[in-house]
Amino acid sequence: MERYEIEAFLTLAEELHFGRAAERLGLSKARVSQTISKLERRIGAPLFDRTSRAVRLTPIGQTFRDDLAPGFEQIRGAVKRAMAAGRGFTDVLRAGFLCAAAGQNLLRIAERFGRDFPECEVRFRETQIGDGFEGLRDDVFDVLLTMFPVREPDLRSGPVLLSEGRVLAVPSGHPFARQSSLVMADLAGQTVIDLPHTLPDYWVASRIPAHLRRGPVANTYQEILTMVAGDRGVFPLGEFTGQFYARPDVALVPISDGPPLDWGLTWRAAAETARIRAFTQYA
Repeated sequence: MERYEIEAFLTLAEELHFGRAAERLGLSKARVSQTISKLERRIGAPLFDRTSRAVRLTPIGQTFRDDLAPGFEQIRGAVKRAMAAGRGFTDVLRAGFLCAAAGQNLLRIAERFGRDFPECEVRFRETQIGDGFEGLRDDVFDVLLTMFPVREPDLRSGPVLLSEGRVLAVPSGHPFARQSSLVMADLAGQTVIDLPHTLPDYWVASRIPAHLRRGPVANTYQEILTMVAGDRGVFPLGEFTGQFYARPDVALVPISDGPPLDWGLTWRAAAETARIRAFTQYA
């Protein structure tokens, strides 16, 4: 028995109307009728009672439908799962994020992605500034929502998803804390909290101008803010810091001429899959 014969029979058994069954199958009514007649000849008995007003299953047709439908649904499900696996949308997508703001946006992306690809579970894992891109290279996660730029030959990035203005984190008693805004030139003479030397030079330079005096090294957002509060130095951050890491001993002063901080998704080029590409499109 051919698959198209089974589909025609089960569709007509559900619709009990040749016109609607033909529309669902994308066939003509004559083609559906020919297929059912051929199937009935093979079975050796009528499967439907046809009149000018109605189409009904015969007792043999009812039994045939009840026996056939569960197995055919299993086959269709197996084919669907195999095709989904071939496209790379099954299993788990491990998504890393840097800072709480990135985590909130990653959650929104995953919610929309999950509505269309429920067979793909998105799992979240936080990374820290000091970890750089090692979580991708060590296969801890498949995709990372992080700050740009990313200029690594083994990594690939999607478009900019979010841009935020810059603020300068200073101790609450610092003279800058009383100002409504600053310019980048105001940082001259200030000690700036440093970032780990394991990070790419271009990435650090995009946040800390090279001519500024460097202070102690911090690996996480909380370490940066704690050192700032302890008057160990200042640090330029994104404006969303105030929404997620507000604390009374640190003031965040807008930097009016600072270039924006851009965020986007990054992944290992050699490990790119269809689900990573789809997730990036949803983002």
